[in-house]
Amino acid sequence: MAGDIPGKSPASNAGHGQGVVGLLKTINRDEAFEALSQGFCQHCEAVLDKRIHQILSGRGSETSLSNGEANVASNATPAPDSAVHCTLTPEANFDILLNDGLGGTVVDNGLSEEQKERIRFSLVGRKKDFIHTERVNGRPTNVLKGLELHTKVFNAKEQSRIMDCVYDLQRMGQKGQLRERTYTEPRKWMRGKGRVTIQFGCCYNYAVDKNGNPPGIIRDEEVDPLPQLFKQMIKRMVRWHILPPTCIPNSCIVNIYDEGDCIPPHIDHHDFLRPFCTVSFLTQCNILFGLSLKIASPGEFSGPVSIPLPVGSVLILNGNGADVAKHCVPAVPGKRISITFRRMDDSKLPYQFSPDPELLRIKPLVVSPTANSAPRGHHQKPIINSSFVKAIIQQNQHRNGQVIKDKPDRETSKTMNDSFLSGKDDFPPLSEANKAGSRR
Repeated sequence: MAGDIPGKSPASNAGHGQGVVGLLKTINRDEAFEALSQGFCQHCEAVLDKRIHQILSGRGSETSLSNGEANVASNATPAPDSAVHCTLTPEANFDILLNDGLGGTVVDNGLSEEQKERIRFSLVGRKKDFIHTERVNGRPTNVLKGLELHTKVFNAKEQSRIMDCVYDLQRMGQKGQLRERTYTEPRKWMRGKGRVTIQFGCCYNYAVDKNGNPPGIIRDEEVDPLPQLFKQMIKRMVRWHILPPTCIPNSCIVNIYDEGDCIPPHIDHHDFLRPFCTVSFLTQCNILFGLSLKIASPGEFSGPVSIPLPVGSVLILNGNGADVAKHCVPAVPGKRISITFRRMDDSKLPYQFSPDPELLRIKPLVVSPTANSAPRGHHQKPIINSSFVKAIIQQNQHRNGQVIKDKPDRETSKTMNDSFLSGKDDFPPLSEANKAGSRR
């Protein structure tokens, strides 16, 4: 027929311009069933499930109506379901809030709490194959082994709520409403010096203090306990297979940076177990790694590997990445807040420390290929494939067993000083940094 698009039948154009409803009217029942029975995300399946059950329940009520009432009911235009909005894009799904206290008021979107958590869990980016080879005791060694970067862990609303909590704590510290060693705000006597720190769970001494205490946990000093919101962060990171349940943090330190503040090269004290993690907020910055990190100028450092830390991301430090390579944060380009969560060695616990019952026996989310929460009458598609599930579980099982003297990976033995980070949209590119203080 003249005017038809080549390769398409006239019937294929019947619903053109009428949207999905117009297209559905052009196909028969079996074809409609086929179209609606596959290819939908978990959120869309929940929407369809709810609407189908509304139709079925409506049928039951219509049979009890008189013929006139039934005609009115059948001809009425269904009211839009304001409680359900279909989020088809990952960006929209990322905005879903959970009922865990991290994001504030939760809006009913027709999904169960389990479905919402699994959607958010499926969006987390996970990078675990950081490689940079240097010689350690004469052997080529991947000094970044054990590092992991998890992105999209906390969305914008959750980040905002966490930042509000940090600012409230800072105001309390400035007013003397926190314990003496909880809050520290040193004088900024030179560039890169003077970031604010807030410690919870234990008092960590960075250097020999005026009382002669060496660096490490001061066991006879008391600080405030972990805030409730921070405990919720810990629970999420354990449930989402970011931190292992065998190393649940019981302390943390908040770093509040102004522009130009930094953290010099160091390896975290072994009064804290591995792994530990850092969560980044407000401004993306770079963290440097390498056997040797050099001071270029006040607040500026140079080193072989620079890893960008997106806001809302979690960096895990373990194995060689925690104990062989040093790390530092050069002068930050803008206001930044980080929260580092760590578990204390049992032999170094403060004398007055008591375990928090909320942080005992947190169980990771079960991520089987066949979820039990599928809506009735629908097939629940696995969010992640089984090989990826196995990889996560194996990683968690062996995470605490990593040792410094790892055999060099096949990849790392190919070249010396080879740095690698596969490109993915979730992760900014890894850069070779001659001078990491350079701003983006």
